[in-house]
Amino acid sequence: MTLIKRVGKALAVIVVVLAVSGFAGHQYVNHVEKQRSIVTLAKHSDKVLFFYRDDCPDCQSIFHQIYWHNVISHNIVFINMNQPQNRHYIQKYQLTSVPTLIHGKQRYSGTNQQKIKQIVGD
Repeated sequence: MTLIKRVGKALAVIVVVLAVSGFAGHQYVNHVEKQRSIVTLAKHSDKVLFFYRDDCPDCQSIFHQIYWHNVISHNIVFINMNQPQNRHYIQKYQLTSVPTLIHGKQRYSGTNQQKIKQIVGD
């Protein structure tokens, strides 16, 4: 077997492995997004609060970005508002729409990438 054929086969294997792992990662994040865990917040947490709904198109459009940021920084609490027991946060944080990010006195509702990066600390 020539060197070119061996390199070609190796590259093909690498591409397939990357494609499969990318697909699996995407599917896993979608699974996490659909979870409807009951969230209890610490009194004096320095974390970013991310309020979303798993059936909200705008929330879905930014969820992956925020999830992968959190994999690295571990500074975001995900709060799915489709969980009835999380809805008391609507009054507590005066939520009017999702997606909403809150960090201290900073607050942003929407999908603007630059504003999201300012809140989550990218």
